[in-house]
Amino acid sequence: MSAYRELHRRFDRHYLLRSSADLLEWDAQAVMPEGGGDLRAAQLGTLRLLAHEAISAPDMPELLAAAEAAPPADAWERANVAAMRRAWVHAAAVPADLVEARARVTSSCELAWRTARREDDFASLLPQLEEVVNLTRRVGEAKASVMGLSVYDALADEYEPGAREEALAPLFARLARELPPLVDAIVERQARAAPAPPLVGPFSIERQAALGRHVAERMGFDFTRGRLDVSVHPFCGGAAEDVRMTTRYDEDDFLSSVLGVVHETGHALYEMGLPRAWARQPVGHVPGMGLHESQSLLMEMQAARTPELLGYLAGAAATHLGVTLPRESLERHALRVARSLVRVDADEATYPLHVVVRFTLERALVAGDLSVKDLPGAFRDAMERVVGVRPPTDREGCLQDVHWPTGAFGYFPSYTIGAIAAAQLFAAAVAAHPEIPAELAEGDFTSLRGFAHEHVHQHGSRYDTNGVLERATGCGLDADVLIAHLRRRYLG
Repeated sequence: MSAYRELHRRFDRHYLLRSSADLLEWDAQAVMPEGGGDLRAAQLGTLRLLAHEAISAPDMPELLAAAEAAPPADAWERANVAAMRRAWVHAAAVPADLVEARARVTSSCELAWRTARREDDFASLLPQLEEVVNLTRRVGEAKASVMGLSVYDALADEYEPGAREEALAPLFARLARELPPLVDAIVERQARAAPAPPLVGPFSIERQAALGRHVAERMGFDFTRGRLDVSVHPFCGGAAEDVRMTTRYDEDDFLSSVLGVVHETGHALYEMGLPRAWARQPVGHVPGMGLHESQSLLMEMQAARTPELLGYLAGAAATHLGVTLPRESLERHALRVARSLVRVDADEATYPLHVVVRFTLERALVAGDLSVKDLPGAFRDAMERVVGVRPPTDREGCLQDVHWPTGAFGYFPSYTIGAIAAAQLFAAAVAAHPEIPAELAEGDFTSLRGFAHEHVHQHGSRYDTNGVLERATGCGLDADVLIAHLRRRYLG
């Protein structure tokens, strides 16, 4: 058997085990009873360990070197070899016992976070969160020593290859400097307009779920290959053949749930659109989570807040919820800009500021400059300084996100990378397909989804994020496009 074929076999096993762990983790967060937490943590630890062992055997360097010395003729296979090496570097750098320990602890901590968030009780989460931070720091240190990076960069590289503090810090400094006056101008303009009529509830959860399912189907979600459920924190996971989405409902506000479904369906369409022939190989997966976030924001922030699609959603709400709401009223709710407390409910102008807060704090946590016990106060201070509001509770402060309890340090920058990329991709899509706005007015995503599939989904990780953007839009990641979009939509 050639070196490449042996590598192919091992990575096939790796991704099969990893997707099994991902699905179990989704079950743990969405449908399994809380009393099974210890068993789930053990199961996840074992699956993560087996997936790790599949691609971290001692002979892997020799196999990779042989495959690189005699590269396959096929371009996809050559790209796969490069992606294999990157995946192996991340896996082999971390000892197996640390992989298993971290998986167990993060699973237990996520379960504890649910209770702590509900009861606004950071103290109950503190011991487990400290352990998560400690183990994550050890993972970062192990990777950093091999990759020649800082600890934070080594962690962030797992989510966004090539992401580095030296580029991220100036980007976030620019956004923290330029967005507040832009937000001020938008808020001042909106304050002069007549207030939007309230969304008159209650809206039954059953009816909201039906509306969400309808919208997901219109977007192209294949319910024979996935499902939509409820969780504390909306997310999308699973594998291309079995994509799992969740949302959460508020009986007084149907718009937040339906936009949440639009967001997660954007993620799901990416997963479902990845090249099926490479489903269990590195090249068949996304090049980085920034691009993944771009697909959710392409749908939620770019498309779903156009007058055309908001008009369609107003009609769909009338059908499924029995509420009559003019498009203009729904538009005022969907485009309202405010310095709010909760990241997932933030508008697109203030959202990057929420990411600035988390980027700043997680760097300090990883570096050891901020102790976990001091996180609640530091979070409040940072929110007040950067976003302009001070959380009165930890539920609305440092407990609002699931990322840190699950060990996802270095993920938050992906949201802003995604927001920038989404603005670029939507502009390019409409330029290539001027019929998109008219289609969205009918709840038809055909051309927009087709553009995303043609330029993003079908390529897997054959190209990196900048490579995808350059081919689709003519330039790499460009924050100017996002800022121009915000000015045009809200002040133009």
